[in-house]
Parts: sequence; C-alpha cells; structure tokens
Amino acid sequence: MTITEIGKKAKEATGMIGILGSAKKDEGLKLAAAALLEGEAEILSANQDDVIKATAAGMSQGLVDRLELTPKRIEDMAQGLLAVAALEDPVGEVLSMKMRPNGLTIGQKRVPLGVVGIIYEARPNVTADAFGLCFKSGNAVILKGGSDALESNKAIVKWLRTGLSRAGLPEDALQLITDTDREKTKEFMRLREYVDVLIPRGGAGLIKSVVDNSNIPVIETGTGNCHIFVDESADFDMALDIIFNAKTQRIGVCNACESLLVHRAVAARFLPLLNQRLLTKSVEIRADEEACKIVKDFVPAKEEDWGMEYLDYIVSLKLVDSVADAIAHINRYNTKHSEAIITSDYNNAQKFLNEIDAAAVYVNASTRFTDGYEFGFGAEIGISTQKLHARGPMGLKELTTTKYIIYGNGQIRP
Repeated sequence: MTITEIGKKAKEATGMIGILGSAKKDEGLKLAAAALLEGEAEILSANQDDVIKATAAGMSQGLVDRLELTPKRIEDMAQGLLAVAALEDPVGEVLSMKMRPNGLTIGQKRVPLGVVGIIYEARPNVTADAFGLCFKSGNAVILKGGSDALESNKAIVKWLRTGLSRAGLPEDALQLITDTDREKTKEFMRLREYVDVLIPRGGAGLIKSVVDNSNIPVIETGTGNCHIFVDESADFDMALDIIFNAKTQRIGVCNACESLLVHRAVAARFLPLLNQRLLTKSVEIRADEEACKIVKDFVPAKEEDWGMEYLDYIVSLKLVDSVADAIAHINRYNTKHSEAIITSDYNNAQKFLNEIDAAAVYVNASTRFTDGYEFGFGAEIGISTQKLHARGPMGLKELTTTKYIIYGNGQIRP
C-alpha cells in the first residue's frame, strides 16, 4: 500500500470514529486490550527478533531497554488501554457559551484533530499508547516506528486492529507504515492533504529531521537533559534517594536525570555520599574541576557534557554558588523537559519553580514522574517541550482542538 493510500484510508476512518460515542470507543479499547494479551506469544517472539538484531548491530544498553518487551510490559500496555477507556472523553465538551448583545450565543466545543501521524524510534510500547489516546480522542493514527522495532510493531498493530474489528469499528483508524525506506518517511512528512498533525517521538536527530522536512504542523516532543539541583538546605538522604531513582531506575527514558548541580557549600560533605551511592550502579560522574578535587573517582567534564542526554549510566555534575546560579545554568543547557530542586528552603523552591523554563518543574521529587500515566492521563502521546498548543505530557485533551458553535434566531449582520 502506498503512503497516499494509507493517508486516504485514515481520513476516511475519521469520518466514523470522530463522531463515535464514548461507550463505543471504550468498547473498542477494551477489545483491543484483550486482543493484545491474546497475542502475547506472537508479540514477544517478534520483539525477540528485533532485540537480537539490535544487539548484534551494537545498539546501546539504554536503547535496548526501550526496545525490549516482557510479559509485564505487554500487560502494562493492555492496562494502559483500559485506563484510557476509563478516562473522561474530552470530545464534545463545551468550554464556554456566552450570549452576545445581538442575541447570538457563541461557544467552543472540543473536537478531534483528525488524522495524527506519529514518527517514533525503538519503543514498541508507544504503539499501543499512541493508538489508545488517539482513538479515545476520536482521531485516526498513522504510525511510523523505527526499523529496529519493526517486527514488534507489526505484531502489536495486528492484534490492536483485531480488537477494533471485533468491536465492529474501522481497522484503518490504526495504520502502520512498514516500509523502512527514508524517502517513504519523507513522503509521509509531506502528506498534508490527509494528515492534520505530526508528532515525532525520539532523539534529537529524529525530531530535527521531522521539523526540517515536514510541511504538516508538528508538535515537538523533546529530548530530556533533565537536571537535579541539590540546594544547601537539602536533606541528604532525600537527595540521594531522588537522584538514584531519577538516574538509575531506567536509563533509556527522556525523564531520567542526566545532569546534577550541587551547592558549593555542601559539596565536601555531599559528593562522597553521592559517589558511594551511584557506584552501586557503576554510574560514571563527569564533574567540573573543583568537584573532581573532592572525589578522585570523578571524571573531568567537558563543555559538551553540560548539554548531553546520555541515556546511559553517566551523569554530569557541576558546583554552583546559589539557586540563581543553578537556574541560569539549567536554562542555558536544558532541553525544557523536566527539572528538579532538592531543598528545605521555601523561598528557593518558589524561585526555582517560577524561573526555570521547562515543561515540568519539581520540588523534592524525582523527574521520573513526568509521564502521562503518573500525571493521571492514562497514557501519553509524548512529552511536549514546545509552548504552542501543548506542553508537558500529552494526554487526551492535547489531542483535540476546538471549534466555535453559534446559535442564532435569524440574526443578520448590519
């Protein structure tokens, strides 16, 4: 099937799913979740083929972790679909309704975007999340996953479409582009006649390619050079637990901590404890000159380390003199994703919250919570780091737009 044919089928599907009631959409999601579990063996087998190929090709440990599926991860994918089904349907919500002096009543109503295109890398769980959120919000979705996860995505899409079919719903509400030719991807990026919005989800290179080549409106989901600042008033035990979680729980995700800032006043006491804790996971700490003098295990940092998303057991570290210095450093080098301060000082916490330019800003909590599920959205389509239309975890409402609805009784404009 050609890219254009895929686009036409998706546009046709929107005519039906865009006007479906919540009950029918929820039925489709529940049957898709059941089908996903039914196809577990086939999905795991396909995924194992992808993992073997990726490992042989030298894929990093962090990216292999993103790629690999387990029975638990498939169960989580199914539960994610059920969680989305349980969420309130945003479509049809009337946001306001006001009467004008001429008697016209004007309001705004929430409606689907239409056809959503998603280009993403080696994360097959995105396939189910993207389908669930797009379908619940009344959108058809065209997926273009990375070649590393091709077999996994094909198997997942097969079973999700099976669930739609069992619900008597159009399977073409979900389509996967399986052609790995880069020219086909570029053709997809120019399918403006049929695709209403394009969402890239992956590394900086992928996002830049989509932004540069697409003639379809793009919602950017950014990379994550996420920082944690340990203030001079920080509780050390809390700081160590949060950093350990944010850096090591899953290294290949965009909300993992990649950069640390530590107040110079507590560096001599805190850094040895930090080194001891992160050594349990063999984390390499690339630090500035002064920090390296305090802990000999640290590796001297280079300028490029301050802006790096490692997706590995590596973290950068810099000493600062104040919360203002920390804010200035973060706003210079961050990717506007997720930033955190560990502090007992209310004023410093408020200053950090007010002045950091990022989609999510934390006080005394791990950056790993920047996630649609953790925010109560059921799942997410990605973490938007831009400022137009959507910012932060993108749930159902972020996959809708509005239209004006106007009631009159014969008014004409004079």
